[in-house]
Amino acid sequence: MLTRRSALAAGAAVSLGGAGKAAPRRIVSLNPCLDVILVHVADRAQIAALSHYSRDPLSSSVPAFGANFPITYETAEEVVALRPDLVLAARHSSPATRAALARLGIPAELFSVPENIEDSLAQVAQVAEAVGRAARGQALVARIRKAIADAAPPPGEPRLSALIYQSNGFASAPGTLVDEMMRRAGLVNAATRYGLTRTGNVPLEQLIADPPDILLAGRAKPGAPTWADRVLTHPALARVAHRMHRADFPQRLMFCGGPVLIETAKMMALARTRALEARA
Repeated sequence: MLTRRSALAAGAAVSLGGAGKAAPRRIVSLNPCLDVILVHVADRAQIAALSHYSRDPLSSSVPAFGANFPITYETAEEVVALRPDLVLAARHSSPATRAALARLGIPAELFSVPENIEDSLAQVAQVAEAVGRAARGQALVARIRKAIADAAPPPGEPRLSALIYQSNGFASAPGTLVDEMMRRAGLVNAATRYGLTRTGNVPLEQLIADPPDILLAGRAKPGAPTWADRVLTHPALARVAHRMHRADFPQRLMFCGGPVLIETAKMMALARTRALEARA
């Protein structure tokens, strides 16, 4: 159940312009994590534009939808030209754009980055409420909760260590939303034993010397033009393949919560199941 406290923690919307009670008809999202919630709860006709991140196939949280909507690069001129009656923005969105919207009396809702699952679910409900589709938000929250519950291991199943490993050895530290998802899926975040206290990089040498049970790895970009990407296909990883199950975990799942948690939960549970099968 969503509480007032969790809604506030998730960045319960702060009105910058005083939106009316009627459902908005032209909504602009300036943030990729708000994009993904918006496309799940709003009517197609309500969405005037998404953030430009929605067009990036490697990082977009809405890869199936991004090309179907106009985008902005978060400038005040672009947003104002769309004549929105509601703008969804993150606290790290352009201060200049937010200030311009306030001066022009364009209603905007400001959201923080969710730090845990409950915060993320509260944010889904808050976005749905803001766009006049509260019931859809409640239904989406129920779907996310079910996906997370379905991903939990059965009683007595051994807990495996896992590391999320992306370009340049980027890994998610304990205390993050992704770390909580790992724990809910029956995985122990190996970043702890590598000494990672905040999201950052795990050296390839350290990973090879002490591999986790599961490596949730991203995919290198086509051609792997940089070292940051080539680390994912480094031959040294093959040398510990017999000690470590490798599973696909797209980098785009690292960035957002909300509906993204449905796919995140499924992929983590699948990796755990296959790793255990490989051991049998």
